[in-house]
Amino acid sequence: MFSEVLSESRLVAILRLDCLDQAPRIVETLLDAGVRCIEFTLTNRKALSWVSRLVSEHPSFRTGHAFLGMGSVRNVDEAQTVLDAGAQFVVTPIMQPEVIRRCVEAKVPIACGAYTPTEIATAWDSGAQFVKVFPARGLGPNYIKDLLAPMPYLKLMPTGGIDAKNARDYLSAGALAVGVGGTLCSPSLVEQGDWESIRNAALSIVHACRE
Repeated sequence: MFSEVLSESRLVAILRLDCLDQAPRIVETLLDAGVRCIEFTLTNRKALSWVSRLVSEHPSFRTGHAFLGMGSVRNVDEAQTVLDAGAQFVVTPIMQPEVIRRCVEAKVPIACGAYTPTEIATAWDSGAQFVKVFPARGLGPNYIKDLLAPMPYLKLMPTGGIDAKNARDYLSAGALAVGVGGTLCSPSLVEQGDWESIRNAALSIVHACRE
């Protein structure tokens, strides 16, 4: 199950790229480095077809060893679109109870974006299995610790400004997992076809999350 894999790996790799021509190679490189939860974003509409193809064809996603989801989902129509494409989990940048309800109905895990304590509590109470604390860049690990003091049951996934240097700080503060984007798979490295550097960056973050 996705929740078990995420709880074990403690990492979601976010692929927010303008060009997805090398999507299979990127995914293979991340999987080889030990990444088990990968998120394509709806900011690139071609991500839908790649998710549909990879979920149906790649052994790791078919067997449950790894999971492929869609992020940047902002409303119910977009949620239905990514669910129809076969997304194995859904991530939103904002707190949208109706999107949570649609994913719960479809029995697809959702990490709903939220920022304030009230938004975070509302997302959880609405049925989100995980709450994406976003953007976490200006908040820091102590924000996660402070949230969990009165609400220790929350499963939080801070996202934004997280890399191999600070991922462990967020996890030690009580986060279930972290979402990592550009520092894990930068567009420039993809453009250069520097798969070794991408793999090494992924390895660093994977190790940081599993220490």
